Amino acid sequence: MEIRLINIGFGNIVSANRIVAIVSPESAPIKRIINEARDQGKLVDATYGRRTRAVIITDSDHVILSAVQPETVAHRLVNKESTPAQSEERPDE
Repeated sequence: MEIRLINIGFGNIVSANRIVAIVSPESAPIKRIINEARDQGKLVDATYGRRTRAVIITDSDHVILSAVQPETVAHRLVNKESTPAQSEERPDE
C-alpha cells in the first residue's frame, strides 16, 4: 500500500490514507469530539495558535485541528489522488 501524505497547513503533514473525515469545528457534536479527544490524549493541535477552521478525524480516533479551511484540505487530498505517480526514471535524452 502506498503511503500518501497531505499538507494541512504550516508544514504539517498527515497520512491521507488514515483520514476518515474533514469537518468544520462549528457544531456542538464536533466540539464534543474535540473535548473527548483532548481528555483521551488523542488531540493534535496543528493550528499554531490560529483559529481552528478544519477538524480532521482519523481511523485511529485521533483528532487533528488545522487552521486551513476544510475545502482546502479536501482539495489537496483530491489533487493528490488524481495526480499520477511520476516515475523516477528519466527518459533517454
